Amino acid sequence: MDISIVIPNYNGEKLIEKNIPKVMEALSGYKGGKTEIIIVDDASSDGSKDVISNFKSQITNLKLIENEKNLGFSSTVNKGVKEARGEIVILLNTDVVPEKDFLNPLLEHFKDEKVFAVGCMDKSIEKDEIILRGRGLGEWKRGFLVHRKGEVNKTNTLWVSGGSGAFRKWIWEKLGGLNELYNPFYYEDIDLSYRALKSGYKIVFEPKSVVEHYHEKGSIKSKYSSGQVKRIAYRNQFIFAWENATDTNLQIGECIWLPYHLIKALFRLDWQFFLGFFSAFILLPKVIKSSLRYQKSFVLSDKEVIEECSY
Repeated sequence: MDISIVIPNYNGEKLIEKNIPKVMEALSGYKGGKTEIIIVDDASSDGSKDVISNFKSQITNLKLIENEKNLGFSSTVNKGVKEARGEIVILLNTDVVPEKDFLNPLLEHFKDEKVFAVGCMDKSIEKDEIILRGRGLGEWKRGFLVHRKGEVNKTNTLWVSGGSGAFRKWIWEKLGGLNELYNPFYYEDIDLSYRALKSGYKIVFEPKSVVEHYHEKGSIKSKYSSGQVKRIAYRNQFIFAWENATDTNLQIGECIWLPYHLIKALFRLDWQFFLGFFSAFILLPKVIKSSLRYQKSFVLSDKEVIEECSY
């Protein structure tokens, strides 16, 4: 089974310099097929490309793809997966460090042909605390999908993180990859995982596949203000709901609860909510178009998916 590791990068010079040797170490013991590392640089303005070029001179199976302009997470990852030659594509963010033996537990699950994606145990370094993440749960509530961290002692999950997960490439292509409407970030991996589940594929959380995730060192917080991040999160929350909810009761609920959310945001003076809503509304024709395309592959209802991933 050939393996491709795809790493999206934006101004991650120091992270790449530190983490690529860890990635190589994790790949060194794999004997089950060919391996490659693909770094897709999203028009970095730091010294990332020089660092990557230096690694390229030492690592024969490393490939660099350069975006001419900053495109965002979904577009950058999709470019890397398109170029990947492996049957299994492992996505790692630049602020994610895989432990040496993380690979084999992930790959075991792909013996089942219905498995689309497998998520890692994420040792999330948040300030001075380590929080175990990687398993996601959720439920539809008041017109939105409300998602949360799940306990890590089970293997069912509502999504696999696009920053530390393995994906079967042919199913990725069949599903259309990450929806680029979610650029620059957030919700794109939940969206893809949810569509995969509704299309009848399996996704799994693997607690024995461990990565360390240094959230506060990533590029989002260095490029975007807290207000911008909040607005983008709100916008993508709307896009997800409009695109994926196909059960009639959920669609009715979205219409009923929208005035409530708008009035509530007005009372708390949450202008980012309004900006997020209008940003999503402008994209509504594209959202409807992608929704109709995705629905052709759906075989499960929203209720059936949530029943499996709400606890």
